[in-house]
Amino acid sequence: MRRLPKPRNSKDSHNVSSDDKTEVLAETTAEPNTVTFADLGLSEKVLSAVTDAGYTHPTPIQAGAIPHALEGKDVLGIAQTGTGKTAAFVLPMITRLEKGRARARMPRTLILEPTRELAAQVEENFVKYGKNHRLTVALLIGGVSFEEQEKKLQRGADVLIATPGRLLDHFERGKLLLTGVETFVIDEADRMLDMGFIPDIERIAKLIPFTRQTLFFSATMPPEITKLTEQFLHAPVRVEVAKAASTATTVTQALVKSNSKSWDKRATLRRLLEAEGAEIQNAIIFCNRKVDVSELFRSLVKHGYDAGALHGDMDQRARMAMLSAFRDGKLKLLVASDVAARGLDIPEVSHVFNFDVPIHSEDYVHRIGRTGRAGRTGKSFTIVTRSDTKYLDAIETLIARKIDWLDGDISTLAAVDTESEAPRSRGRERGRASSSGRGRRGSEQKAATAPKAAEPAVVEAETTAPAAEVEEKQSRRDAIRAENAERKARPERRHDEHKRSRDWRRDDDGPSPIGFGDDIPAFMLIEPPVKNVTQGE
Repeated sequence: MRRLPKPRNSKDSHNVSSDDKTEVLAETTAEPNTVTFADLGLSEKVLSAVTDAGYTHPTPIQAGAIPHALEGKDVLGIAQTGTGKTAAFVLPMITRLEKGRARARMPRTLILEPTRELAAQVEENFVKYGKNHRLTVALLIGGVSFEEQEKKLQRGADVLIATPGRLLDHFERGKLLLTGVETFVIDEADRMLDMGFIPDIERIAKLIPFTRQTLFFSATMPPEITKLTEQFLHAPVRVEVAKAASTATTVTQALVKSNSKSWDKRATLRRLLEAEGAEIQNAIIFCNRKVDVSELFRSLVKHGYDAGALHGDMDQRARMAMLSAFRDGKLKLLVASDVAARGLDIPEVSHVFNFDVPIHSEDYVHRIGRTGRAGRTGKSFTIVTRSDTKYLDAIETLIARKIDWLDGDISTLAAVDTESEAPRSRGRERGRASSSGRGRRGSEQKAATAPKAAEPAVVEAETTAPAAEVEEKQSRRDAIRAENAERKARPERRHDEHKRSRDWRRDDDGPSPIGFGDDIPAFMLIEPPVKNVTQGE
């Protein structure tokens, strides 16, 4: 490898000018196969583990970041997802951890991850590449018992991998000290920003030593993250092996139009699954909301698809079991929210389907980055409705390219909505007419809207009715009239009877008291004894 030019504007090699950074990029991407892991300065134990894992040549982000990380410099790594950013900080950390030992409640390194799945995946990398070391790795994530995590912290942890919330919980309980942290890693920094973890990260950064080494890694670099790097990093080396927010060239992208109704979108997805057929080895289907994940999962299972679901409201054990089943090939389709979009390493994913267009354009890059990993080819399909056009425009602006339409451009979406909504609107009108037909008003509407051709048939049926039936109807009407006349005469008699009954107290031989009638109890007929009390008594 040729020597890079010395930075012009600083005596410190940390400060690399923009021209020098561009040259580093050109060098690492132009000849990726000429560099091996042995050239990066890793220890013999780490190299042995990497070789056993089947890797010989580092990816561009690994080749650019590992040498600087081994020197103890702050690194700002930017690369598209699926390029090996996790190993870019795991391998040098294991090498540096060979010297020294952990103390109780004082971890030596700290890695922050936005989700539980990413944290568990980083732990797997430490187990794989650190198999020749006796490193203690503690995983602090939600959904797991505090007691088991506290036991690991009490024994001493060389590596602490955590989500921000659970880390602060342990710190506030007094079970964790961060004054011994030597290396601080913030993985998926832009995702941390989206999930609102930046205040927690700022608090955590104040709890660890100022002289720490800080490593930032992300696939996208929005302006807010750039400002954070000025706060967290000290003279960082920027390693950018691909344009920020770019998508892998190994992924074939396509857009599919659909009506905005959920039933139509599900039908569109099933048509895509049937069209791809045997080409689908396994696929991830992304939804924006957790409720849509559950609804789509049930629909796919109902239609006979081998599918699973993954979202943030699931129990941690259920989430890990679902991911394990998908990795092992026991599930062909995984319906997921964006909790599965960031950094999950599942190399064999052949397809990605965006059931919903992501609201944040950066999420599109991470979603489709689940396929086409490690040099493999992949396909991504995004279902687009008329209301998604602004999000689609933001995505195409971010990735600086136009995505091809599979079945016509966006101008035909209006026709799709009109055609697909017409049958259902007519059905709703029929439903309203039938429901309003109940009662007198509904019968009038039915009579008004009924076809005129049916009226002669009714008249003919009435005129041809048998004479006996007509006579029976007439006699029934006469009986009803007579009954009504008799009912009108009854109130006068009841009034007279009531008037006579009010005067029963005036006549000792009058009728029985109202309320008992003939069933008056005998004791009420006995006259009470009258006691004459004289003045002398």
